[in-house]
Amino acid sequence: MYLLGLIAGTLSLAVWIYLLTAHGGFWKVWRLGALERPLDPVRGIVAAVIPARDEAEFVGSTVQSLLEQRSVESLHIFVVDDHSSDQTAESALRVADDLDRADSVSVISGRELPPGWTGKLWAVQQGVDAAMKLRPRFLLLTDADIQHSPENVATLAAIVEAGNYDLVSFMVKLQCNSIAERLLIPPFGFFFFLLYPPAWIRDPKRSAAGAAGGCMLVRPEALRAAGGIAAIRNQIIDDCALAKAVKQSGGRVWLGLTPGTYSQSAYGSFAEIERMIARTAFNQLQHSGLLLAGAIIGLVITYLFPLALILTANKWLVVVGASSWMLMAMAYAPMVRFYGLKVLWSLTLPFSAFFYMMATVHSAFKFWAGRGGEWKGRSQDLPSTPRAKSS
Repeated sequence: MYLLGLIAGTLSLAVWIYLLTAHGGFWKVWRLGALERPLDPVRGIVAAVIPARDEAEFVGSTVQSLLEQRSVESLHIFVVDDHSSDQTAESALRVADDLDRADSVSVISGRELPPGWTGKLWAVQQGVDAAMKLRPRFLLLTDADIQHSPENVATLAAIVEAGNYDLVSFMVKLQCNSIAERLLIPPFGFFFFLLYPPAWIRDPKRSAAGAAGGCMLVRPEALRAAGGIAAIRNQIIDDCALAKAVKQSGGRVWLGLTPGTYSQSAYGSFAEIERMIARTAFNQLQHSGLLLAGAIIGLVITYLFPLALILTANKWLVVVGASSWMLMAMAYAPMVRFYGLKVLWSLTLPFSAFFYMMATVHSAFKFWAGRGGEWKGRSQDLPSTPRAKSS
């Protein structure tokens, strides 16, 4: 038993040494922010596309934050009302009227969802079709609940120009107020960057590609070269799918983190966060039971073994387990601090990882039951069946 524990502990320790030293520095989130230089005005037209389904609570604020962007010569917003049952369209138009900017906002009534498309991407496609008529210099693809900082668009454009990138995105700051959010929201960013190390995404010699769909700026010509939105029409992890398509077509991709632009939506409870994870987790594993088993084994070795060893009576196993846990906390601490939490929260990652593991298992069972990718009344990730039509 001691020997097995020592092997397990050594393996876990080796994993964390590797992650800290050789995995693209994914945990160094302080390096993923804005440019540290004055921003040049963004010339030409920026066309913002906002897919919105039952977003009356937030879309007005999102539209206002975009209309108040600084250092942008011209910005036009296309809100695609995706069969909302609330006042989504009215909320967007009301803000535009209040700011005397009605000519800068267009609301498009979404058409019937065709087979083979997810609801969000069909809405994005309709917005992009309308936006392209303006011959924009950049397309901003953003969610309906994102509050953009006043210089967010100009910052993204400056990153494009500085690195000659074709697609740049910010992972926006999520709400982190309740106990559930404090335990589970910082790990969401941590795990995302672990899967998609930004340094590897920037490297044209690596195949790694990822993006954060809440806030993406893309060159129209790069989107066309990647096959357009139609190339990813059935993907529920659409942001990373788009980044992959852009990179495979020869484009350059950048992913970062911003404290100033944030999501207005609060998940609040453990159940709400579990639903958010379960919506895409098994899709991330390509619907493979084998990959699911591998992910569970990897999570147990990496996050749970250290805690288990600390609970043993053997001092050497406790030392090995504690060493792994400390390296884990060291890697996680920058994300904890990004969310304004006390550094002691970095010790909670094993418990967060266990929650994510169980949510991933639930995601698999939902897929096998024909309820994969559930979002706002739609199941969008089904086993070998046509995509659900708009309700």
